Amino acid sequence: MNMKRYQDTATLLLRFALAIGFLSAVSSRLGLLCTHSSGWTNFLAYAGKVNSFLPESMVMLFAIASTILEGGFALLLLMGYQTRWASAGAAGLTLAFALAMTYSFGLKDPLDYSVFAFSAGSFLLSTMPQYCWSIDELILKKGNNTKKANMYEKANYKK
Repeated sequence: MNMKRYQDTATLLLRFALAIGFLSAVSSRLGLLCTHSSGWTNFLAYAGKVNSFLPESMVMLFAIASTILEGGFALLLLMGYQTRWASAGAAGLTLAFALAMTYSFGLKDPLDYSVFAFSAGSFLLSTMPQYCWSIDELILKKGNNTKKANMYEKANYKK
């Protein structure tokens, strides 16, 4: 059994699952899912409840920042570009969200919405040794080919 191949496939699926989770949330709050959208106003109200420890004047800033970060992480993960950094950032953001939910609502809500699992999955993705079927992999291969070509040129130059 080739466990490496299964790990590559699992990594790709995890990357896509995390990206789609973020895209769904962002699309909903921006009203892109038609009748299934929560909308920005509802999201702001919810963000205020989740971040109950913040001054009310900070809620809008946190809502905008989290939306931009979630959208950015989603796009990076979908493309497989800067995957390690994007997934580490996603892990931190979702852990902060889970802790804010725990503080404001208790432990049940973040567990019911699998926020800790989302965060752990993001962290796990950031620890993978490589990202097959990604822009990261293409860049790595191109870099390795360039290094090999440079070594070949140096070896031939010395002759």
